[in-house]
Amino acid sequence: MSQLDRLSRIQSMLRARGLVTRAALLSELEISWPTLKRDFVFLRDRLNMPVAFDREGGGYRLGVAENGPQYGLPGLWFNAQEIIALLTMHRLLQELDTGGLLGPHVAPLMDRLRGLLGASQASADEVIRRVKLIQAHNRPVAPRWFEVIGGALVQRQRVEINYFTRSRNERSRREISPQRLVHYRNAWYVEAWCHQSGAVRVFAMDAIENARLLAVRARQVSEAALDQAVGEGYGIYRGKASQWARLRFSPDAARWVRAEVWHPRQQSTDLPDGGLELRVPYAATPELELDILRHGEQVEVLGPPALRERIARRLAQAARLYPGPDT
Repeated sequence: MSQLDRLSRIQSMLRARGLVTRAALLSELEISWPTLKRDFVFLRDRLNMPVAFDREGGGYRLGVAENGPQYGLPGLWFNAQEIIALLTMHRLLQELDTGGLLGPHVAPLMDRLRGLLGASQASADEVIRRVKLIQAHNRPVAPRWFEVIGGALVQRQRVEINYFTRSRNERSRREISPQRLVHYRNAWYVEAWCHQSGAVRVFAMDAIENARLLAVRARQVSEAALDQAVGEGYGIYRGKASQWARLRFSPDAARWVRAEVWHPRQQSTDLPDGGLELRVPYAATPELELDILRHGEQVEVLGPPALRERIARRLAQAARLYPGPDT
């Protein structure tokens, strides 16, 4: 039995039975007392699992972790989401400025993360070495603005920001009450109550040009109200979905689109020629239009008519940039 299998078995026994004697552990695991002691040390020091001896009960049980939350054991391998989450955290901690707010806590977090990545130092290094994260089209956020917004979220205070709205090429000054951070398509956003507009708005963190913490209590918006305000439409600026886009993909494009999630409520239908019809709800169209246009001639907008006309107009404008020899 490997060490990881033993650790998982010890965890299961302690959680299922509450108290387990040394004799039972040694017998069922078929190991020696020195090996069991080493496993206990690993569980306590690397995974913060508070294994303690109960003198009155005459066995071992799980206590309360003193240095943070209690962790379970990973399996023999991780799924895709776990790998991305763990290695992204590892990379972010490596790149974190040690002079910042989290600087003093980085080393312990790194040690804990390496413990979660594998049952030994070698296996943790192997996971890190064998998986590579490539970030594309990411929009970095100035660390000082991230720290101001993050501090406001924790302390529940308002923030004054200078904001650049790219779609309108406008700059404005806003007073906001940050509610939560959102990471979407390699970019960070803050959902906040905007005191100028009197409503919930979504602000791109990388479009914040200045941020100042205010000594004013933030307005609290419940998660239910926040979800309702943000809406269920398409993309980050979702809004209240009022229409459904109908898209027909060619057989070549369909092989890729079938594996993609454009929207949690999307509906898809396989077509006789091998193509795919995809239906997605939307309110605002800019982000949806970009996703449609990246498929070029491999997709046709079947409806609604307004969306079909917008895509046709944009394709015609693009075609004029590439005149043929007879034009």
